[in-house]
Amino acid sequence: MARAFMLQGTGSDVGKTVLVAGLCRAARKRGLNVRPFKPQNMSNNAAVADLDGNTAGGEIGRGQWLQALACGVPPSVHMNPILLKPQSHTGSQVIVQGRVFGAARARDYQSLKPRLMQAVLESWEKIGEGADMVIVEGAGSPAEINLRANDIANMGFAARARIPVLLVGDIDRGGVIASLVGTHRILPESDRAMVAGYIINKFRGDVTLFDDGIAAIRQFTGWPSFGIVPWLRAAGRLPAEDSVVLERLASSPSGALKVAVPMLPRIANFDDLDPLKAEPSVEVVFVPPGQRLPEDAGLVVLPGSKSTIADLIFFRQNGWDSDIVAHVRRGGHVIGICGGFQMLGRVVRDPHGIEGNVTEAEGLGLLDVETVMEPEKTVRNTAARSVPFDLPLEGYEIHLGRTTGRDCERPFAEIDHVPDGAMSPDGKVIGTYLHGFLAADAFRARFLESLGVRSGEVDYRGSVESALDEIADELERHLDCDAIFSLAR
Repeated sequence: MARAFMLQGTGSDVGKTVLVAGLCRAARKRGLNVRPFKPQNMSNNAAVADLDGNTAGGEIGRGQWLQALACGVPPSVHMNPILLKPQSHTGSQVIVQGRVFGAARARDYQSLKPRLMQAVLESWEKIGEGADMVIVEGAGSPAEINLRANDIANMGFAARARIPVLLVGDIDRGGVIASLVGTHRILPESDRAMVAGYIINKFRGDVTLFDDGIAAIRQFTGWPSFGIVPWLRAAGRLPAEDSVVLERLASSPSGALKVAVPMLPRIANFDDLDPLKAEPSVEVVFVPPGQRLPEDAGLVVLPGSKSTIADLIFFRQNGWDSDIVAHVRRGGHVIGICGGFQMLGRVVRDPHGIEGNVTEAEGLGLLDVETVMEPEKTVRNTAARSVPFDLPLEGYEIHLGRTTGRDCERPFAEIDHVPDGAMSPDGKVIGTYLHGFLAADAFRARFLESLGVRSGEVDYRGSVESALDEIADELERHLDCDAIFSLAR
């Protein structure tokens, strides 16, 4: 088995995903064959990964896709064997090793964990094959001792894999000393002994001002510090994984084109908007519930959704249906991606009740199409071509449902020579199942030009790669990476 260590957080959204990606890139730059691993993830931002050589793909969290990119290796379903995709406030779709396992309510999921641990350990062995090192990311916090008995995400996994743990504390949110000391206090002795030390993340200002804080943590816990990471500006160029950060994702309000994105309750794959956010002439605004879609927006994007019908109903309840119709009447443009595409049609039907108890909902009627949900899920990476601009695209598909209708006779793209999506007769309303197409620089430039905006000639994928390099260099400067990598066993 490859040498390994694990980063766990004192809470959610402390920056573990970015730190693991940065350490993966740092290890790669040192010449190590490194792999990422996250036993359990909860996110509706999914990516398509290799499914043991199958021509179709499997689903993993977007964070592990990014970490695989940092390692310079193809993503694999075994990098994130358990993916939970929330469908409601109390239940999620469960993806096991890339495939749909079923749906479970939160309480019922706890009883599934012993069975799922076997899949986690099987994937763990596969990821370690041929690797020099595996860097593991936890989920949530090990301080959730009410869930410790059947834990597969944090200390439960670390104990089975027998690997050391580094805790990550987020100083930007405040209370970092209490979060670290409190975690030490409530962990069982056996779990506490697995913690080799900690990392302070997201520090702003003079780091020497925290010297007394480090001394206090050492006094209360005995744990050493492996370094203090400053606020990593380059992390803003990386795709975000979790919708918990949506409120902070708006781009600079200086763009010539305002793009409005309604924040749906089950929003999915919203990193589709990242290439637009990177454009200096574009302002992306995520519109929270309770606010109207801005009248000065030139483009409205309906993103993917884990529960199309439920989000469509919510869209109407929030009054956004009137806003988007008024936007189109003013000459505005609309793009619907995946679930957003389905919402743009006349009706969405779910005869098998795949998404829930509501089996039919009236669409927004901006495209002359209708969608029927079907049990078989399409999951694949694709190479495609833009029909309007005759330019290459690439991306991926993750969707249920088949969409048909008159406007499909004007496809947005061709995927493997098969038409995809639909456009309104005037071309101002577009729907597609293709995620990631906005990352194609040439297409994005032509598309913005059609909206009267000049592209900043952004190399989006190059920007992500350079951000990973910058983060790795920052971690080498501010962390004791020699000591961290030597922990791996």
